[in-house]
Amino acid sequence: MPKEGVARTVFSYTSIINAYGRNGKYEVSLELLERMKKERIPPNVLTYNTVINSCARGGYDWEGLLSLFAEMRHEGLQPDLVTYNTLLAACANRGLGDEAVMVFRTMNEGGTIPDMTSYDYLVQTFGKLGDLGKVSELLREMETRGNLPEASCYNVLLEAYSDLEKMKEAMDVFRQMQTAGCVPNPMTYTILLNLFGRQGRYDEVRELFLEMKVSSMGLDASTYNILIDVFGEGGYYKEVITLFNDMVDEKIEPNMETYEGLIVSCGKGGLHEDAKRILLHMRESGLVPSSKAYTGIIEAYGQAALYEEALVTFNTMNELGRKPTVETFNSLIDVFARGGLYKESESIVSRMSDCGVSGNNDTYNGVIEAYRQAGQFEDAIKAYVDMEKVKCHPDERTLEAVLSVYCFAGLVDESEEQFQEIEKMVELPSVMSYCMMLAIYAKSERWDDAHKLLDEMIRCDSSNIHQVIGQMIRGDYDDASNWQMVEYVFDKLNTEGRGLGLRFYNTLLEALWSLGQKERAARVLNEATKRGLFPELFRNSKRVWSVDVHRLWSGGACTAISVWFKNMHQMLLDGEDLPHLASVVVVRGQMEKSSITRDFPVAKTVYSLLKDNVSSSFCLPGWNKGRIVCQRPQLKKILADMGSEKGEIINLSNVPIPVQDSKSYKPRVKKGGVNHGESTIGVNGGTNIDTRTELVTGPV
Repeated sequence: MPKEGVARTVFSYTSIINAYGRNGKYEVSLELLERMKKERIPPNVLTYNTVINSCARGGYDWEGLLSLFAEMRHEGLQPDLVTYNTLLAACANRGLGDEAVMVFRTMNEGGTIPDMTSYDYLVQTFGKLGDLGKVSELLREMETRGNLPEASCYNVLLEAYSDLEKMKEAMDVFRQMQTAGCVPNPMTYTILLNLFGRQGRYDEVRELFLEMKVSSMGLDASTYNILIDVFGEGGYYKEVITLFNDMVDEKIEPNMETYEGLIVSCGKGGLHEDAKRILLHMRESGLVPSSKAYTGIIEAYGQAALYEEALVTFNTMNELGRKPTVETFNSLIDVFARGGLYKESESIVSRMSDCGVSGNNDTYNGVIEAYRQAGQFEDAIKAYVDMEKVKCHPDERTLEAVLSVYCFAGLVDESEEQFQEIEKMVELPSVMSYCMMLAIYAKSERWDDAHKLLDEMIRCDSSNIHQVIGQMIRGDYDDASNWQMVEYVFDKLNTEGRGLGLRFYNTLLEALWSLGQKERAARVLNEATKRGLFPELFRNSKRVWSVDVHRLWSGGACTAISVWFKNMHQMLLDGEDLPHLASVVVVRGQMEKSSITRDFPVAKTVYSLLKDNVSSSFCLPGWNKGRIVCQRPQLKKILADMGSEKGEIINLSNVPIPVQDSKSYKPRVKKGGVNHGESTIGVNGGTNIDTRTELVTGPV
C-alpha cells in the first residue's frame, strides 16, 4: 500500500487483524496492534473489539483479555455492547461465573444496556455451573437500577428453563417479567405454549391463548401453528378444528404448515369430514396439497373405515403429480390392514415397489396385521421372515404383531416365546402384549399363568398404565368414582391417535372377554366409542339395524354383538318397532362377496356365537357374504326367547377368574427365541391351520 502511495489506516489494520484472528493467530493480531501504535495510527473501538475477539477465540488467558479491556479504556475509548458481549462470550466458553458477573455489572454501571445476546451468554455460563437463578438475580439488579430489560432478554432465561422442563422456574421468570412491567412478546408466549403442551397442561395453554387474544398483540399463523401442534400432540383433535375455525373468523390466512398440522391431526383423530373441508379451503387459497396433507386425509378416511374414499384420495394425489412418500403408502396399508383387507394391502405394496419406494418397519407391520386380521397366518409369518431377509430390523410393534398371530392361531407355547422376545427387546412389554397373553392363557385354561401375568401388571412400579389396566381387569375400579382412573388412562392413550387406539382396545377387549369379564368388556367398548373409535360400529335406520365388527378382534366382536342384542331386546320390551333386517358386518372390501369370508377369524367367531347362542336364522346371504343377516319375523322370535333359555348372550356379567389346581401349575419361564422359519403355524409344513383357528374362534 505505501509503495502505491496509499496510506495504511485504522480500517486497513483492523481488517488484517480480523483476518489473522479468524485463523486463530491471535499473537499476530497483538503484534499488529502494537505496530499500529508505533506508526501513530490510533486504534478505535472496532480495532480493540477485533483484537479482544481474536484473543478470546485463540485461547488467550483471562488476565490478558482484561488487560486489553483496561488498555482500551486508558486510551480514552468507551467500550460498547460488542466489547462487553465479547468478554461475556469468553466467560461462557470457559465457565467463568464470577468474571461474567463482574463484566455484566461494569457494563450496567457504564450505561451500556445488555441485549438478548448478553443474556444468552449469561445463561450459557451459569447453565454450565448449574446456577440459572443467578441470571434471574442479575435481571432484578437491572430492574432496580431502572434499566428495564427487553422481553427478548427474559425470553433467553425462560427458554433455558423450558428446555430443562422446569415449569416452576419458568413461571417465576414470567411473573418477574410482568411485575417489572415488561410486556411479553410473541416469542414469550411461544416458549410457554410449547412448555405447557409438553407437560400436558392444556388448561394453561387455553388460558394463555385467551390472554394473547385480549392483549394488543397481533396473532398470526405461526402462533396458531404452535397451538395446532400442541393440541394435536395432546389428542385434542376437535379443539384443533376449533382453532382452524377461529383463524377463519379472525381472517388469519393459514400457511402450508398450518394446513399440514390441521390435516395430520384430523388423520390421527379420524375426522374425515373436517379433513375434507380443510383440504377444500386449502385449494381455494391457491395452495396445492402436499404429500403430508394427502397422507393425513388418507389416515382420516382409514380411521373411519372409509376404504374407497382413502383409495380415491391416494389416486387423486398421484394424478395431481404429488409423489407419495413411504409414509403415504404405509398409511394406506394400515387403513386396509385394520379391516383384514390383505389383498388390497398386497396391491399397495406392489404399487410401492413400482414407484421405487422401499418398505420399512411400518410397511411390514401393516402387512402382518392385514394377514392376521384376515386369518392368513402362514402369510403373516412369511412376511415377518421376508422382513428379516431384507435386513429390515423388527421393532416392538413388529413383535407385537407376530404375537397377535400366534394368539389368534391358538399357539400358546409360540405366544409365550414371542412374549419373551419382546421382553428381551424392551424393558417392559406394552399393555397390549400383556392383554394378548392373558387372552390366550384364558382360552387355554392356563389360569395360574393368567393370574401371574395379571399380578405382574398390577405390581409394575414403572408404569401407571399397566397398574390401572391390570386392576381394572381384576375389578378394582368397578365403582363409578374409581372408574375415573381408567378414564384418565384411556384419555392419555387417546393422545397417540386412533391407530394405536384400535390396537389397544382390541387387545383389552380380547383379554376381558376371554377372562369372562363381559360387563367390563361392554364398559370398555363404550369408552372406545365415546372417544370416536369404531365409528361404524352401531348403525340404525328404520329398515336396518347393523353392527359392524369387521375391525374388531374376536373378544371385541362378541362384546359388541352382546351389547347390540341387549339393546334390541330392550327395544322389544319397550314396544318399539324392530328393523326389517338385522345385519352383522364381518368383512368389508373385496372379500364381501367371497366364500373366503367364513375363514376370517372375526367371521368364524361371530357365526359360531350366533349359531350356538342365538339361532340358525342368522345366515350369510349370497348377495353379500360379508354380512350375517336375519329377517324381522325371525328376529322378533329370537329376542322374545332371550327372556328364557336363549338369554345367555345378553347376560353381560363378570365372573371370577378361575384359579387352577397348583398341581397343574406351569410357570412362565424364559426360553430361546422363536424359529419363525419352522413355525408350527404351517410355514414349511406345519399343522393344519383350520383346526388351530377353532381354538380362538370357536364357541364362546
